[in-house]
Amino acid sequence: MDDRIKEFIRGLREKFGLDSYDLVRYNLGRTVNIFNETLYTLSTEWVPQHIPIPEDDLNPDGTAVIELDLNNGKVKSVIFVGGKSFAKSVLFDHLDTKTIVQWIEKETGLTYQQHFQLQKEGDREFLFRECIDGVDVSPSGMIEVSFDAEGKLTMFTVHGQFPAQQQIRKEIYNLSLEKIDDVIKAQLQLIEFPVDAKKQLVPIYGLEEAYITNDQTKIIPFEFIVNSYATVDKIMSWDTSLDEPFVRKEIQLLEEITIEEASSREPSPEAFPITKEEQEKCITAVDNFLRQEYPQDADKWILKTLHRHKQYVYATLKMEKQDNRIFQRKMTVIIDSKHFYAVNYIDNLPMLEMFNQFQKAETATIEKDVAYDKLKDRFELKPYYVYDTSQEQYILCGKLDCVYGVNALTGEVIALNEL
Repeated sequence: MDDRIKEFIRGLREKFGLDSYDLVRYNLGRTVNIFNETLYTLSTEWVPQHIPIPEDDLNPDGTAVIELDLNNGKVKSVIFVGGKSFAKSVLFDHLDTKTIVQWIEKETGLTYQQHFQLQKEGDREFLFRECIDGVDVSPSGMIEVSFDAEGKLTMFTVHGQFPAQQQIRKEIYNLSLEKIDDVIKAQLQLIEFPVDAKKQLVPIYGLEEAYITNDQTKIIPFEFIVNSYATVDKIMSWDTSLDEPFVRKEIQLLEEITIEEASSREPSPEAFPITKEEQEKCITAVDNFLRQEYPQDADKWILKTLHRHKQYVYATLKMEKQDNRIFQRKMTVIIDSKHFYAVNYIDNLPMLEMFNQFQKAETATIEKDVAYDKLKDRFELKPYYVYDTSQEQYILCGKLDCVYGVNALTGEVIALNEL
């Protein structure tokens, strides 16, 4: 074991009172955050000395699983398996919110109401949500803390970006539903929802969630933010298929990270942009894959984006012709980033085929304007700071949402989560 890792281990043992624990496993890992920064972590697993170490690598109750952020030296997560702790430190006599908040501030360097705020408090459990000066954030982070009946820490996890002030463009929020009436009408869509109870597709007017920028110049859709992605938007077309069958290969996502890489903060391959030359090679790889596995689908797929993940490039495809069902056909082709050939893929067709047994949706009889009038008192607009990848800043937006929809056959207002 490297002396630097030994020092981290000693620090964790002392910090969490793990004198009666043995370290059984550790490994180094890295991820890339939305700012394209490479974050290195040390993950450790500790088993109480009075419990035999299992041969199946499963952690028994009482095991401490601790992850340390090597970039800032702070603990990212502590989980005592089964909610049982035999540690001798981090014991609270009083589990009041103020005491817990003060402890979190000390451990994270974050400030309550400026970086995080209480979302839910349960029986010896606290859930905090990432914020910017009390305003919710997207993508959102969370801080979870829980304790046993004796007040011992059993879980502490920190997820999120918690940006610095220079990454935030602060403004005075001035949006209102009245100001974005045209946007709301445009976001109201007629969508076919599968209703399990009736085994049929039902046309329903529902609001497509979105973030509206404070100056009303941009609509930011709900989407998962990935690093170093490239927009392609190319229809995949070919004249001849490839007779050679496509053979899936197992995806290897585990990386062998060295302490030298972690100490020098070496950028992950994920942090590098996809060059034009690499884009062309990826397009060729997707083309060859489709000609092998989907030879009859010429001109049916659009290659939307490319993004890196570990030692692969993920190509996201959608069908060129879309229907108005809630779940759309899409596919991810996984490409070897060194040799640029497809190694595997994920197609959501098997999930969609579950709905083939559903009765087809009838033609809507309710007009969109009628649906809008029925929902207008239920629309929600809430301030949010949203990370805009084009500006590389958090900008103030309004989150437009509605948890209700209108049945386009009957005009009934229904809660969407009940479908």
